[in-house]
Amino acid sequence: MIRIQGPGEEGPSLSARGWRATLHEVIFEADTPAGKAFDVLLILSILLSVAAVMLDSVATVRLAWGRWLYGVEWFFTLLFTVEYLLRLSCVGKPLRYARSFFGLVDLLAILPTFLSLLLPGTQYLLTIRVLRILRIFRILKLAQYLGEARVLMEALGASRRKITVFLLAILTLVVISGSLMYVVEGSGGGFTSIPMSIYWAIVTLTTVGYGDISPKTGLGQMLASLIMIMGYGIIAVPTGIVTVEMTQAFGRRKISTQACPMCSADGHDSDAVHCKFCGAAL
Repeated sequence: MIRIQGPGEEGPSLSARGWRATLHEVIFEADTPAGKAFDVLLILSILLSVAAVMLDSVATVRLAWGRWLYGVEWFFTLLFTVEYLLRLSCVGKPLRYARSFFGLVDLLAILPTFLSLLLPGTQYLLTIRVLRILRIFRILKLAQYLGEARVLMEALGASRRKITVFLLAILTLVVISGSLMYVVEGSGGGFTSIPMSIYWAIVTLTTVGYGDISPKTGLGQMLASLIMIMGYGIIAVPTGIVTVEMTQAFGRRKISTQACPMCSADGHDSDAVHCKFCGAAL
Protein backbone atom coordinates (compact mmCIF):
# COMPACT_ATOMS: atom_id res chain seq x y z
CA MET A 1 0.00 0.00 0.00
CA ILE A 2 1.38 3.41 -1.02
CA ARG A 3 1.01 6.17 1.57
CA ILE A 4 0.56 9.70 0.16
CA GLN A 5 2.35 12.32 2.23
CA GLY A 6 0.15 15.16 3.45
CA PRO A 7 0.87 18.81 2.66
CA GLY A 8 1.91 19.58 6.23
CA GLU A 9 4.13 16.54 6.68
CA GLU A 10 7.86 16.49 6.25
CA GLY A 11 9.50 13.16 5.66
CA PRO A 12 12.80 12.73 7.45
CA SER A 13 14.18 10.69 4.61
CA LEU A 14 13.49 13.50 2.19
CA SER A 15 15.16 16.01 4.50
CA ALA A 16 18.16 13.77 4.92
CA ARG A 17 18.33 13.25 1.20
CA GLY A 18 18.18 17.03 0.72
CA TRP A 19 21.22 17.95 2.82
CA ARG A 20 23.14 14.97 1.53
CA ALA A 21 22.44 15.97 -2.05
CA THR A 22 23.56 19.54 -1.37
CA LEU A 23 26.72 18.38 0.41
CA HIS A 24 27.44 15.88 -2.36
CA GLU A 25 27.09 18.61 -4.98
CA VAL A 26 29.54 20.86 -3.15
CA ILE A 27 32.13 18.18 -2.37
CA PHE A 28 32.03 15.90 -5.40
CA GLU A 29 30.84 18.19 -8.21
CA ALA A 30 32.47 21.26 -9.79
CA ASP A 31 29.51 22.65 -11.73
CA THR A 32 28.52 25.22 -9.09
CA PRO A 33 30.44 28.17 -7.62
CA ALA A 34 30.39 26.48 -4.21
CA GLY A 35 31.80 23.28 -5.69
CA LYS A 36 34.56 25.12 -7.50
CA ALA A 37 35.44 27.12 -4.38
CA PHE A 38 35.56 23.93 -2.31
CA ASP A 39 37.90 22.24 -4.76
CA VAL A 40 40.17 25.27 -4.98
CA LEU A 41 40.42 25.56 -1.20
CA LEU A 42 41.01 21.82 -0.92
CA ILE A 43 43.88 21.86 -3.39
CA LEU A 44 45.47 24.91 -1.73
CA SER A 45 45.22 23.11 1.61
CA ILE A 46 46.81 20.00 0.14
CA LEU A 47 49.71 22.00 -1.33
CA LEU A 48 50.29 23.89 1.92
CA SER A 49 50.16 20.72 4.01
CA VAL A 50 52.62 18.93 1.73
CA ALA A 51 54.91 21.97 1.82
CA ALA A 52 54.78 21.94 5.63
CA VAL A 53 55.73 18.24 5.73
CA MET A 54 58.61 18.79 3.31
CA LEU A 55 59.91 21.81 5.24
CA ASP A 56 59.71 19.84 8.47
CA SER A 57 62.12 17.30 7.00
CA VAL A 58 64.81 20.02 6.64
CA ALA A 59 66.84 20.07 9.86
CA THR A 60 67.55 23.82 9.92
CA VAL A 61 63.93 24.76 9.20
CA ARG A 62 62.62 22.28 11.75
CA LEU A 63 64.99 23.69 14.37
CA ALA A 64 63.72 27.24 13.82
CA TRP A 65 60.05 26.65 13.01
CA GLY A 66 59.38 23.17 14.39
CA ARG A 67 56.55 24.17 16.74
CA TRP A 68 54.76 26.16 14.04
CA LEU A 69 55.08 23.37 11.49
CA TYR A 70 53.80 20.87 14.04
CA GLY A 71 50.74 23.01 14.67
CA VAL A 72 50.18 23.53 10.93
CA GLU A 73 50.35 19.79 10.33
CA TRP A 74 47.76 19.04 12.99
CA PHE A 75 45.52 21.83 11.67
CA PHE A 76 45.49 20.32 8.17
CA THR A 77 45.11 16.81 9.55
CA LEU A 78 41.98 17.79 11.48
CA LEU A 79 40.72 19.69 8.43
CA PHE A 80 41.17 16.67 6.16
CA THR A 81 39.63 14.42 8.81
CA VAL A 82 36.46 16.52 8.81
CA GLU A 83 36.47 16.52 5.02
CA TYR A 84 36.85 12.73 4.94
CA LEU A 85 33.93 12.26 7.32
CA LEU A 86 31.79 14.64 5.26
CA ARG A 87 32.55 12.66 2.13
CA LEU A 88 31.48 9.45 3.82
CA SER A 89 28.30 11.05 5.14
CA CYS A 90 27.05 12.44 1.82
CA VAL A 91 27.36 9.30 -0.32
CA GLY A 92 24.76 6.57 -0.31
CA LYS A 93 27.34 3.80 0.02
CA PRO A 94 30.12 5.09 2.31
CA LEU A 95 31.93 1.75 2.51
CA ARG A 96 32.16 1.61 -1.27
CA TYR A 97 33.73 5.06 -1.34
CA ALA A 98 36.07 4.17 1.54
CA ARG A 99 37.39 1.24 -0.51
CA SER A 100 37.79 3.29 -3.69
CA PHE A 101 41.11 4.78 -4.84
CA PHE A 102 40.38 8.31 -3.65
CA GLY A 103 38.78 7.01 -0.46
CA LEU A 104 41.96 5.14 0.44
CA VAL A 105 44.07 8.18 -0.47
CA ASP A 106 41.88 10.36 1.77
CA LEU A 107 42.39 7.92 4.64
CA LEU A 108 46.13 7.66 4.08
CA ALA A 109 46.34 11.46 4.05
CA ILE A 110 45.25 11.68 7.70
CA LEU A 111 46.32 8.33 9.15
CA PRO A 112 50.12 8.95 9.36
CA THR A 113 49.72 11.96 11.65
CA PHE A 114 47.70 9.95 14.15
CA LEU A 115 50.14 7.06 13.82
CA SER A 116 53.01 9.45 14.52
CA LEU A 117 51.75 9.68 18.10
CA LEU A 118 52.66 6.02 18.47
CA LEU A 119 55.38 5.65 15.81
CA PRO A 120 57.48 8.82 15.41
CA GLY A 121 58.57 9.48 11.83
CA THR A 122 55.50 8.16 9.98
CA GLN A 123 54.26 11.73 9.46
CA TYR A 124 56.57 12.03 6.45
CA LEU A 125 54.33 9.55 4.65
CA LEU A 126 51.87 12.43 4.33
CA THR A 127 53.41 13.37 0.98
CA ILE A 128 50.86 10.91 -0.43
CA ARG A 129 48.48 13.87 -0.27
CA VAL A 130 49.97 14.95 -3.58
CA LEU A 131 47.85 12.23 -5.18
CA ARG A 132 44.74 14.10 -4.11
CA ILE A 133 45.67 16.95 -6.46
CA LEU A 134 44.26 14.67 -9.18
CA ARG A 135 40.92 16.23 -8.20
CA ILE A 136 42.06 19.35 -10.05
CA PHE A 137 40.48 17.77 -13.14
CA ARG A 138 37.07 18.59 -11.65
CA ILE A 139 37.76 22.29 -11.03
CA LEU A 140 38.14 23.61 -14.54
CA LYS A 141 35.73 21.09 -16.03
CA LEU A 142 38.53 19.41 -17.89
CA ALA A 143 36.28 16.55 -18.83
CA GLN A 144 38.10 16.09 -22.10
CA TYR A 145 41.41 15.53 -20.30
CA LEU A 146 39.91 13.13 -17.81
CA GLY A 147 38.14 11.38 -20.67
CA GLU A 148 41.35 11.13 -22.69
CA ALA A 149 43.12 9.67 -19.68
CA ARG A 150 40.45 6.99 -19.47
CA VAL A 151 40.73 6.37 -23.20
CA LEU A 152 44.48 5.94 -22.77
CA MET A 153 43.92 3.40 -19.98
CA GLU A 154 41.38 1.62 -22.15
CA ALA A 155 43.86 1.51 -25.04
CA LEU A 156 46.60 0.15 -22.78
CA GLY A 157 44.23 -2.50 -21.50
CA ALA A 158 43.22 -3.52 -25.02
CA SER A 159 46.86 -3.80 -26.12
CA ARG A 160 48.15 -5.55 -23.00
CA ARG A 161 48.51 -8.95 -24.70
CA LYS A 162 50.46 -7.54 -27.63
CA ILE A 163 52.68 -5.54 -25.30
CA THR A 164 53.19 -8.61 -23.11
CA VAL A 165 54.38 -10.62 -26.09
CA PHE A 166 56.62 -7.73 -27.11
CA LEU A 167 58.14 -7.49 -23.62
CA LEU A 168 58.77 -11.23 -23.55
CA ALA A 169 60.60 -10.91 -26.88
CA ILE A 170 62.68 -8.03 -25.45
CA LEU A 171 63.44 -10.08 -22.34
CA THR A 172 64.67 -12.93 -24.49
CA LEU A 173 66.78 -10.55 -26.55
CA VAL A 174 68.50 -8.93 -23.57
CA VAL A 175 69.21 -12.31 -21.95
CA ILE A 176 70.85 -13.56 -25.14
CA SER A 177 72.72 -10.28 -25.71
CA GLY A 178 73.92 -10.10 -22.13
CA SER A 179 75.08 -13.70 -22.14
CA LEU A 180 76.98 -13.17 -25.40
CA MET A 181 78.61 -10.03 -24.04
CA TYR A 182 79.67 -11.92 -20.90
CA VAL A 183 81.33 -14.56 -23.07
CA VAL A 184 82.97 -11.99 -25.36
CA GLU A 185 84.18 -9.52 -22.69
CA GLY A 186 84.69 -11.82 -19.73
CA SER A 187 85.27 -9.83 -16.55
CA GLY A 188 86.78 -6.88 -18.39
CA GLY A 189 84.93 -3.57 -18.47
CA GLY A 190 82.58 -4.55 -15.65
CA PHE A 191 80.96 -7.64 -17.20
CA THR A 192 81.55 -9.67 -14.05
CA SER A 193 78.44 -11.86 -14.32
CA ILE A 194 75.55 -12.68 -16.63
CA PRO A 195 73.05 -10.60 -14.58
CA MET A 196 75.41 -7.61 -14.78
CA SER A 197 75.76 -8.16 -18.52
CA ILE A 198 71.96 -8.34 -18.87
CA TYR A 199 71.74 -5.03 -17.02
CA TRP A 200 74.16 -3.55 -19.55
CA ALA A 201 72.06 -4.97 -22.42
CA ILE A 202 68.89 -3.36 -21.04
CA VAL A 203 70.59 0.01 -20.60
CA THR A 204 72.02 -0.17 -24.12
CA LEU A 205 68.87 -1.46 -25.83
CA THR A 206 66.74 1.28 -24.31
CA THR A 207 69.30 3.88 -25.50
CA VAL A 208 69.83 5.12 -21.92
CA GLY A 209 73.58 4.55 -21.92
CA TYR A 210 74.79 5.23 -18.39
CA GLY A 211 78.35 4.40 -19.34
CA ASP A 212 79.17 2.63 -16.06
CA ILE A 213 79.84 -0.57 -18.05
CA SER A 214 81.27 -0.55 -21.55
CA PRO A 215 82.87 -3.14 -23.86
CA LYS A 216 86.62 -2.99 -24.45
CA THR A 217 87.18 -5.55 -27.20
CA GLY A 218 86.45 -4.99 -30.87
CA LEU A 219 83.93 -7.86 -31.04
CA GLY A 220 82.16 -6.53 -27.96
CA GLN A 221 81.93 -3.04 -29.38
CA MET A 222 80.52 -4.41 -32.64
CA LEU A 223 77.87 -6.34 -30.70
CA ALA A 224 77.09 -3.21 -28.67
CA SER A 225 76.65 -1.18 -31.87
CA LEU A 226 74.21 -3.75 -33.20
CA ILE A 227 72.18 -3.63 -29.98
CA MET A 228 72.09 0.18 -30.09
CA ILE A 229 70.72 0.19 -33.64
CA MET A 230 68.12 -2.39 -32.70
CA GLY A 231 67.07 -0.20 -29.78
CA TYR A 232 65.92 2.63 -32.04
CA GLY A 233 63.67 0.27 -33.99
CA ILE A 234 62.29 -1.48 -30.93
CA ILE A 235 61.15 1.76 -29.26
CA ALA A 236 58.64 2.37 -32.07
CA VAL A 237 56.87 -0.99 -31.67
CA PRO A 238 54.87 -0.37 -28.43
CA THR A 239 54.15 3.18 -29.58
CA GLY A 240 52.49 1.85 -32.72
CA ILE A 241 50.52 -0.77 -30.80
CA VAL A 242 49.08 1.75 -28.33
CA THR A 243 48.43 4.34 -31.06
CA VAL A 244 46.24 1.91 -33.01
CA GLU A 245 44.21 1.05 -29.91
CA MET A 246 43.86 4.74 -28.95
CA THR A 247 42.58 5.60 -32.42
CA GLN A 248 39.88 2.97 -32.05
CA ALA A 249 39.01 3.97 -28.48
CA PHE A 250 38.74 7.72 -29.03
CA GLY A 251 35.57 7.56 -31.08
CA ARG A 252 33.71 5.05 -28.95
CA ARG A 253 32.42 7.21 -26.10
CA LYS A 254 32.37 10.61 -24.45
CA ILE A 255 32.93 11.04 -20.72
CA SER A 256 30.73 13.03 -18.33
CA THR A 257 31.89 14.81 -15.16
CA GLN A 258 28.86 13.60 -13.19
CA ALA A 259 29.70 11.77 -9.97
CA CYS A 260 27.41 9.06 -8.64
CA PRO A 261 25.52 10.19 -5.49
CA MET A 262 25.68 6.67 -4.08
CA CYS A 263 29.25 5.42 -4.65
CA SER A 264 30.88 8.74 -5.80
CA ALA A 265 32.29 7.05 -8.92
CA ASP A 266 32.81 9.20 -12.00
CA GLY A 267 33.81 8.59 -15.62
CA HIS A 268 30.28 7.82 -16.85
CA ASP A 269 29.20 8.16 -20.47
CA SER A 270 27.68 11.53 -21.34
CA ASP A 271 24.27 9.94 -22.02
CA ALA A 272 24.28 7.66 -18.98
CA VAL A 273 21.26 7.79 -16.64
CA HIS A 274 22.49 5.15 -14.19
CA CYS A 275 25.86 4.55 -12.55
CA LYS A 276 27.74 1.77 -14.32
CA PHE A 277 29.37 0.73 -11.04
CA CYS A 278 26.46 0.49 -8.60
CA GLY A 279 23.35 1.08 -10.75
CA ALA A 280 22.12 4.17 -8.91
CA ALA A 281 20.28 6.89 -10.82
CA LEU A 282 22.44 9.83 -11.91
